[in-house]
This record gives sequence, structure tokens and C-alpha cells, in this order.
Amino acid sequence: MIKNYLTAGKSAVTMAILSAVVLTGCEKETMLEDKEFATSSEMQAVGKGQDMVPNEVLVKFKAGVSADARSAALARISGKVKERILTKAMERFGDREGLTLVHTPMAALEALSKLKGAAEIEYVEPNYIYTHSAASSDPYYTNGSLWGMYGDGTSPANQYGSQAGEAWATGNTGSKSVVVGIIDEGIQYSHPDLAANVWTNPHDPVDGIDNDGNGYVDDVHGWDFDGNDNEVYDGGSRGSLDDHGTHVAGTIGAVNDGKGVVGVNWNVTMISLKFLGRRGGTTANAVKAVDYLTDLKNRHGMNIVASNNSWGGGGFSQALYDAVSRANTKEILFVAAAGNGGSDGVGDNNDAVASYPSNMDLPNVIAVAAITSSGAKSSFSNYGATTVDIGAPGSAINSTTAFNTYSSYNGTSMATPHVTGGVALYAASHPGSTAAAIKNAIMSSAVPTASLSGKCVSGGRLNVSGF
Repeated sequence: MIKNYLTAGKSAVTMAILSAVVLTGCEKETMLEDKEFATSSEMQAVGKGQDMVPNEVLVKFKAGVSADARSAALARISGKVKERILTKAMERFGDREGLTLVHTPMAALEALSKLKGAAEIEYVEPNYIYTHSAASSDPYYTNGSLWGMYGDGTSPANQYGSQAGEAWATGNTGSKSVVVGIIDEGIQYSHPDLAANVWTNPHDPVDGIDNDGNGYVDDVHGWDFDGNDNEVYDGGSRGSLDDHGTHVAGTIGAVNDGKGVVGVNWNVTMISLKFLGRRGGTTANAVKAVDYLTDLKNRHGMNIVASNNSWGGGGFSQALYDAVSRANTKEILFVAAAGNGGSDGVGDNNDAVASYPSNMDLPNVIAVAAITSSGAKSSFSNYGATTVDIGAPGSAINSTTAFNTYSSYNGTSMATPHVTGGVALYAASHPGSTAAAIKNAIMSSAVPTASLSGKCVSGGRLNVSGF
């Protein structure tokens, strides 16, 4: 079993820099107006229980700052520019500055303290590390194993499932015209249950040239931001990597082929945005992944309705918040896991201690808790009356894994793709819907559930039967 698919960092002190942040479930945000830097004691609290890349910070310089002024600011921490991050989405939204990833010989928190209050800097933050963890297996609809897809009137039946089976019975099985991004590990795009629903980029044929001008050469099925290449599956024939991303993809959109498992959508288009590698993923790469989808929608008008984010850790990131806000302007929902509690494996209250990215207070964020097949809140699942939106199947969830395998996992990581699948299913039957309309449909159709009463905004569980 998986005990910690999403272990978010915790801090006992609310930073001044976070004063405008309102928590939500599985990541919510609103643009911060107060960008004062935290005190040194608050800076220390930032790192408490939160993983970050050692000796790295993300710096947002103010517009128009001269090269000499930048150099002088970085000299305070003996900093060297490691990467300038200026995505096409940033440029589209008028940001010509982007982010600067800086390497410093100092510890990250010490460097933050040294840069506090610098006139040249809009904000500076750690390059947080986001993670998941997984284990266990067993091979689905007809034999009773896919309870998360069942409904009251399906056979087999389970009232606590997503009711996807009832949606299918009405003819709503999804649409290839609906696109979702999976920001996670990579996806085994050749998996027999996934291959038909994995995106192939029609704008950039494999020829060693960036034909569509998005900055990524031959991004056939998406992009590996961790490895900085176009190969989004690194599990090989042994399936040694990318289980988690492949599992998430199966819940959203495994095909109905009479074999293996089936997803909430039989028809959908899934893009792989791999940013979680062997050592987790960083804020810098998460920003790039979110912006990749925003740019695709800008550039090609693709019907991208959501990203799935079954990951967490670290603290509040203004850089990530801004990226999700850009996605919001393009009507892309950010569906995020509420988190799996701390090291004790017991779910925590996100209203009391924020779990990111699901606690970002943005209108396009949907934070997801996990429930069991008996309707109980999964013991590991975080919750929050004001910061977690809805519950969905998250315990003993069978889905695709690498290489051509199937496994059963537990986690809010597993609940989240049920909701993303629901988003895609609604978008298929209600083309042209805004992100707000889709989110409202997800929330208003939730079935009241005793275990979730007072534990999430909707007080209920996912129900896609009316979609």
C-alpha cells in the first residue's frame, strides 16, 4: 500500500509573504498583494519539514533592473545564474523578466535571508522539491476491482464510486477533443490501455527542429522537464520508473478494450508533462510544466480543460502560484491532491496547516480528498472544511502501471485523477464550458457523505452520473 502519495511540508509560522493566501484543498491560489519578505525567524520556519533543492533559490527580479544591479544582488550570496526561466506563457502575459534559478554556496534559507529586502528583487523563494511515493500491486471492472468507477445502478455496484459506469450507460464516454495534462512522472504512452488516448503532437514532427516554436524540440507526447528531453517515459521494458504517472493516466483515460482496466473516460487526449524524477520534482520544473499547457492553448487553441496534479511538498511558491494563475486566465483547471498527512500517515487539517500546491487560493484549483469503498474518509487523507473541495475514490485503486502492468495504489494521488476524469467527462458533454462552469458542476453534483461532512467545501463525494 502506498502511505504517502502526497506528503506536504508543514510550517508552524504563517509567513508575512503568505498573508494574502487562502487555503484550499489540493492546491488553491489568489494573486498576492503583500509581497513583503518574511522575517528571519519566519524564513527558518519555511524550511521546517519542507524539502528544497540545496544551494538553490528562485529569484524574481523587478522589471528594468540593470545587469549591474542584478550582479550586485547575487553577489550577496555569491550566486551564479544556473538558468533563466522565461516561458512562452510568461511572455504571452506580459512578463519579460521571468525567473532566475540561482546556485549559491550558502544553504537555501541562509541565501533567502541575505536577499531579504533587496530593492532589486520582487520575491525570492526556495526551489522546493515535490514528491510522491508508491508501492503494492494486484490486477478490474467486471470482477469487482474497479470500485472507483461504479455507481448505485451499475453491475458490480458501489454507491461510493464516481458513478462513471452510470455516465457511460447514458452514452457519455468522453471525447478525444477534450485534452488534459498530467503533471507528474512520465506516462508509458505505449501501454495497451493508454496508447490510443495519449497525445501525439501534430505541430512538431520528429525532425530535430522546434517546428511549432514553443521552445521544445520534437515534443511528441509532451515533455520531460526533469530530464529536459522529449522522452516522457523512462521505465523501459522493466517498468522501473514512471509507475505513478502511468497509474494516474489510467484512471483518467484507460481505453475500454475488454482487457485490463478502464478509465473515467474511454475517449480523451492526455499530455504527459513529466517533472517528477528519481529525486522528486522542483518548483522550477513545475512552473514550466504548467506554462507548457497554457502556451499550447494560447498557441493552438487546443481544448485543454485541466491539469492533474497528484503531488505535493514544500511551502507556498509565488512562482507556481503565478503559473497556475496564468492557466486560470486560459480556463484550465488545476486539480490537485489534498495530501496524505505527515510522517505518521494520518490525514491532517489543511485549514490549520497548508498543504501545497492544493492550498493555493485560486478559482481554478480543485483540491481532492480520498475516500474508501465503504465511504469513509481514507485514514491518510488530508481534509479541510474551507480548503479541500471534494472527496473521490482513493483507496485500493487499480490502474495501469509501467511496463504493461496493473497495480493497486492508495492515496489522494489516486482520488485526484477521478476528479480530473470527471472534469474531462463534463467537458465532453458540455463543449465550450468555462473552467468556472465545470468546477461548479463538479461541486454541485457532489453526493453528501457523512465522512466528509465538515471536512471539505462540498461535504460530499464525486458523482459524474449526470454529466
